[in-house]
Formats: sequence, structure tokens, C-alpha cells
Amino acid sequence: MSEKKKPDAVVFDEEHQKYNASLKPYSTNLGAPKITTTDTVAWKNVSIHKVNKQVKAKYDELKAEYDALMEQFEYNNLVYSAKFNFEPIVGETYHLYKDNEQQPFLSIISPNECNFNHIGTFRLNAEKMWEKL
Repeated sequence: MSEKKKPDAVVFDEEHQKYNASLKPYSTNLGAPKITTTDTVAWKNVSIHKVNKQVKAKYDELKAEYDALMEQFEYNNLVYSAKFNFEPIVGETYHLYKDNEQQPFLSIISPNECNFNHIGTFRLNAEKMWEKL
């Protein structure tokens, strides 16, 4: 071993027999700035908080849609299971009542023209779905 060993502060590539300090992605001398790792914990916490808020907002939106759809389903189930002796016309308003036996029935008579137990007022839309008014 006749080769002279280079000092630690000098970056020398033994394989290619040349200095390669300028090619390194990090500092190679004692006067270079300190290498510190970036604190990603704060960034992660802020990002997690934002993502959680977005997910919760979307969940609340979907839940509200689901609740509205279930309410519409319940009203349609109620009206379609009620007793009526006529064919409802799309776009017309009808009133749902309970008779003396607490059975629901559909009528064209408005609540101020009768003394029945009024459940709600509905309109039949083009998709044959009952909308509560």
C-alpha cells in the first residue's frame, strides 16, 4: 500500500481516482451549513386536520342526502299504502288524512274544508313520486 490516504474532509472517489465534492447532494466540508431534517410533524398534523374536516363535511352532506331520501321514501310508502278510489293526476295537490280507524286515506278535500285528522299535503310529480308540501 503505497497510496497516500486522503484526509476525511476531502471527498475523493477511489474508484474513479478524482475529487467529487461538487457532485454530492450534501455538504462535504466543515464550514458548510448544518444539515437538518425538516420537521414534517406540524405539516402532517395540519394536513390531517384539513383532510378530516373535508371528509366530515362530505359525510355530513351524504348523510343529509340519505336522510332526505329516506324521508321521501317513507312519505311515498305512506301515500301509496293509503286508501283512495281515484287515479291521482301528476302535478295536482292531494291531502292525506286518517279516518276514525286510524287508517290513512288520500283526498282532494283541503284541511280547512273538513274535520279529518290531517297528516300532510302532497303533490304527485312526473316520476310518480309524492312530494310533501
